[in-house]
Amino acid sequence: MKILLVFDFDNTIIDDNSDTWIVQCAPNKKLPIELRDSYQKGFWTEFMGRVFKYLGDKGVREHEMKRAVTSLPFTPGMVELFNFIRKNKDKFDCIIISDSNSVFIDWVLKAASFHDVFDKVFTNPAAFNSSGHLTVENYHTHSCNRCPKNLCKKVVLIEFVDKQLQQGVNYTQIVYIGDGGNDVCPVTFLKNDDVAMPRKGYTLQKTLSRMSQNLEPMEYSVVVWSSGVDIISHLQFLIKD
Repeated sequence: MKILLVFDFDNTIIDDNSDTWIVQCAPNKKLPIELRDSYQKGFWTEFMGRVFKYLGDKGVREHEMKRAVTSLPFTPGMVELFNFIRKNKDKFDCIIISDSNSVFIDWVLKAASFHDVFDKVFTNPAAFNSSGHLTVENYHTHSCNRCPKNLCKKVVLIEFVDKQLQQGVNYTQIVYIGDGGNDVCPVTFLKNDDVAMPRKGYTLQKTLSRMSQNLEPMEYSVVVWSSGVDIISHLQFLIKD
């Protein structure tokens, strides 16, 4: 009888966006205007592919990118939260669903020794190619028109829960911890006992409060957080029952 904790990464686990943070590795810490202007809505991963190519062409190496990414600050209280989860791992399964990439998330978790806290990470697969450039691919294809073309977090969540069910793991509750616009879709999958935990002042929280004002049907409860310590309090309350 476990609770499933689902985490977003950027602006949730870390207190910034790893994709925009990496720009500090560029010459003069900025991208050329034509590259910046090449972003099209819904095609962020393709855009980041061009950014990584540009960095590689400018001679930015893996170790420099790694140094930048591992200097990303954790969101307040996250370190305490992960230590709490680790102590109570018999009660929680823990996954990340993120629009970042596998290399960045791996670097951050390994540098802080939090790899063992997470059972699975779902994100855009990335790798350094033979010329030392970081390349990134779309996580999957999907038909959801609400989400960017590379990742629908709801599809990922449903597939994971179904797969676990086939292996005899049935979660008593899902707690979804996120901040952004692309976290709205997976939250709509949540049911009666589940909890949506949006970060205070961010897009997900604003969207959910607008949805409740419009009296849209929401079976799940909403608990807002500012720090990982707020999340610990709520998880303690959940496992106390």
